Amino acid sequence: MKSYPKIIDRILEKIRQCQTICVVGHLRPDGDCIGSQLAFALALRKQGKDVVCWNQDPLPQKYAFLDPNHVVQQPEGSPEFDLVIALDCASFERLGTIGPAVEHRKYLINIDHHQSNTRYGDLNWISDREASTGELVFRILRVAAWPITPAMADCLFTAVSTDTGSFQYSTTKPVTYHTAGELVKLGADLGTVCHEVYQSFPLSRVRLLKHLYNHFHLTDKDRIAYLWLRNGDFTRSGADRNDTEGLIDHIRAFEPVVVACVFEEVEPELTRISLRSKSDAVNVNDIAALFGGGGHRAAAGARVSGKRLAVQRRVISAIKKALAAT
Repeated sequence: MKSYPKIIDRILEKIRQCQTICVVGHLRPDGDCIGSQLAFALALRKQGKDVVCWNQDPLPQKYAFLDPNHVVQQPEGSPEFDLVIALDCASFERLGTIGPAVEHRKYLINIDHHQSNTRYGDLNWISDREASTGELVFRILRVAAWPITPAMADCLFTAVSTDTGSFQYSTTKPVTYHTAGELVKLGADLGTVCHEVYQSFPLSRVRLLKHLYNHFHLTDKDRIAYLWLRNGDFTRSGADRNDTEGLIDHIRAFEPVVVACVFEEVEPELTRISLRSKSDAVNVNDIAALFGGGGHRAAAGARVSGKRLAVQRRVISAIKKALAAT
């Protein structure tokens, strides 16, 4: 009896039928997105496929070490593809400008671990039991019996590690550690990955951290921590949007904080919110869904229209209601 989901066979059969493939990911790609995309793209190329790997936004500098050959690119034109594979992207809209760029496709496969995924593909493998999309990609490569090179192992280890908060989040399961261990056996360079991802930051990010510690707020008996990042904060610090990845974990770590929220100004009346919960009793995916977003129980986000203080009141009120229900 097979010890893996039958949908993997359907995914592999479709890949065998296709030659031109585009591997895509979400806006502002994180470590799970980039690691999963690169590993899958490299594996497909080794199978003789014609593969491009596209994101709307540039590769974050902290993950450049994974892509020395510049496999990840921004879209060029709108060619026809036999197959598009979307990884770690909860909705088609989250592809951004990639969506129109891949409209001339014959088939779309959607592989993701977000509970809020809208199942927009012709074939969807959505499994929120896994802590990262990297684990799903690893399972596909293992079932296919395709070789996993040390470079691919670096990508997948980065994917697994970053989406579990370096194995600290409650989403981390025994199988997560097993996958990480297998990737180390396959040549993942822990020293390089940990240095590049966790121990090497530009001064611009340090300036953002200074802003965080000087301007965070506490409310609801210190159970909610929140921070605003406005366009001027990026200008003053010299930081770009990628420097915010993981920033929320600093205010999430405070005691007795249960839920952390970062409000990031995108436009004068459009705010990106990021939510993190330390309690299984508070599902921030449900909170994000109130504003048209989604994610996981412990980590979610959304984009909210409206004036700054109105957005803050609505979001903080929703968090307070969720805490009151526990």
